[in-house]
Amino acid sequence: MPQTRLIGLSLGADHCWPACFEEIVKKLDLKLPTPDGDTVEFAVERVKVEPFDLAAKPRYDMVLDRITHWFPTTREWVKKIALDGTYVLNNPWMIQSAEKHTTYVAMMRLGFPIPKTVLLPPKVYEDEADTAVTIRRYNKLFSLEATGRSVGYPLFMKPYDGGAWRGVSKIDDAKALHAGYDGSGKQVMHLQKAVDDWDLFVRAIGIGPQVNCIKYDPAAPLHARYVVDFNFMDAGGWQTMQRYARIINSFFCWDYNSCEALRSGGVFHPIDFANACPDSQVTSLHYHFPWTVRSLVAWSLFCTWSGRKPRINPNWQPYFDIADNPELPWEEKFARYDDLARAYFDTDRFEEFRRTHLRNLDEVCIEFFRTDRAKQIVREKTAMLFPNHEIEQFTEHFFGLVQFWCKTESDRIGVSGS
Repeated sequence: MPQTRLIGLSLGADHCWPACFEEIVKKLDLKLPTPDGDTVEFAVERVKVEPFDLAAKPRYDMVLDRITHWFPTTREWVKKIALDGTYVLNNPWMIQSAEKHTTYVAMMRLGFPIPKTVLLPPKVYEDEADTAVTIRRYNKLFSLEATGRSVGYPLFMKPYDGGAWRGVSKIDDAKALHAGYDGSGKQVMHLQKAVDDWDLFVRAIGIGPQVNCIKYDPAAPLHARYVVDFNFMDAGGWQTMQRYARIINSFFCWDYNSCEALRSGGVFHPIDFANACPDSQVTSLHYHFPWTVRSLVAWSLFCTWSGRKPRINPNWQPYFDIADNPELPWEEKFARYDDLARAYFDTDRFEEFRRTHLRNLDEVCIEFFRTDRAKQIVREKTAMLFPNHEIEQFTEHFFGLVQFWCKTESDRIGVSGS
């Protein structure tokens, strides 16, 4: 009898991608030989939040988590099962500890072209017992205007720990800097130099070793920010952005993350890449949504099938050894970082698994995303976000873009169909 391996979906407000994920795994109906000689099939279950025994054995072989960044009960449960050996997307400790500040510092250490960034002490402090004494003894008076000049205008002020564009403001001069700092309250803020004369904004979504590079328009409404375009970068740009995403994700043990970068003078400057719960909704991703679901299915099945074990503690030293080698030019360092990343994600083995055991995944996904059930899921998600008089319009819009993906993928792999 085949053994069943259980994938848990740990969810908050997500609706569309989990429903599609479940349908596709069901349609695949896999029974696969494992490396140790067993035969396995796969089941998917949504994780419930409830009291848990710290000594209990986990039920799940893998958990795809989308809630621990803000929901502490689930975060502590995910830590517990990861310590017991369950593979979790994403590493809960790294989500909790590696905020945007840490990612900037780390990637600067590796030599990435991160814009100049300065951390400011908060404008206002909590009224706690030792705070006043500490401030009086050790806080050095500084000139905010001099700090702003050292970074250079225009710049962006944003919270050091990020969070869905929270508290981000563009600062053009000293007056605006004072106003922004005065309004920041108790938040610890970064000042980051704006990338001058940029001509392209790219968001690369990484799922395991798989990376999708998407042209991004931050000024557009949320449903139109992910642009449908196919020829906005040359091969070198695609390679650079894919490497950025893989390297960052492997460095921080993130399986599912996105990296944003601005191109200026041909150089891609990463500006935001601690997004370990990236937007995954059809109402945002539209055309790019099926790629995301398909990639989550492929990586989740591989991790579950192969018995992939969580890396609790990241191993940064091999990256630093490359970074600190003065004889290596940047391009060689960049390629070696990516070699480490591909090894971390067991890329060759994953690609072989994809070819051998998921040969029909593309066809199954195309077939599913053309169904009435897929359109129903799109409508349900649209109804959660749009007013009643716009639901039908945007359902047709989003589902139409999903059909465009089906058409382009059918052409790519040579599959017929309407």
